[in-house]
Amino acid sequence: MENLFDIIYEDAELLVINKPAGLVCHPTKGDIYSSLISRVRLHLKGAPAHLLNRLDRETSGVVLVAKNRSVAGELGKALENRSIDKEYHAIVHGRVPEKQDVIEAPLGKDERSPVAIKDWVRPDGAPARTEFWVERILVRSDAEFTLLRIVPRTGRKHQIRIHLAYRGHPIVGDKLYGKDENLYLDFVKGRLTHAQWRTLLLPHHALHASKVEFSWRNAARIFSAPPERWFLDFVRANEGKVQRDEFRSRRREEADLAQNLPHPPPHKLAPSR
Repeated sequence: MENLFDIIYEDAELLVINKPAGLVCHPTKGDIYSSLISRVRLHLKGAPAHLLNRLDRETSGVVLVAKNRSVAGELGKALENRSIDKEYHAIVHGRVPEKQDVIEAPLGKDERSPVAIKDWVRPDGAPARTEFWVERILVRSDAEFTLLRIVPRTGRKHQIRIHLAYRGHPIVGDKLYGKDENLYLDFVKGRLTHAQWRTLLLPHHALHASKVEFSWRNAARIFSAPPERWFLDFVRANEGKVQRDEFRSRRREEADLAQNLPHPPPHKLAPSR
């Protein structure tokens, strides 16, 4: 396999990857190509590799990899201290009425669910805070969707997915936090039918880690990556006329997509303030 992953940036200490959707970060089976860390080790020819921020299997986007323990410790501590800012884009079901809002709802294990890994909002859960901005309303004949820019202010498991579903706007293609969690159970057993796939609308859930930003070694680091083609195609195919007219005065179709979703150059290096 020649193309192990898309490299956003690489130097002697740090590797930044645009992880594809559908790839787990850590191995669950013996295939050396089946996980991101296995592919990283192939790329580095067995040299040390430490994943710093992990994404769910279905989530695409920016992942940081340290090439030694020292860097892993430095940046790992920065992640724990919330001094590394992360930004996501998601397509959700329905028209989100707020232009900008904050969701604050504690999260913990969903004891009503047969899915062991599923969490949900519960009063005794861990504090969780998610901020979002509406980027675009997507309209088609039978449904509406919203493209959101999202910044998680805490780092709970499945936080963005749960908070959006809790608000009544689950992420398009989300098998676990969508309308029917049985889709997830059938998916992990490899028995989703064609009819079930059609209800999901997309091959993966539409959540993309679009940007990571932090200050390190006296420099501002900004790494960004565009979503995959299926994500962008869904946005383009479902842009409503009213929304296109609203944006037309300040950018053409391709230009406005480039402005709202990150594109190369993916990395900037500038003196920190």
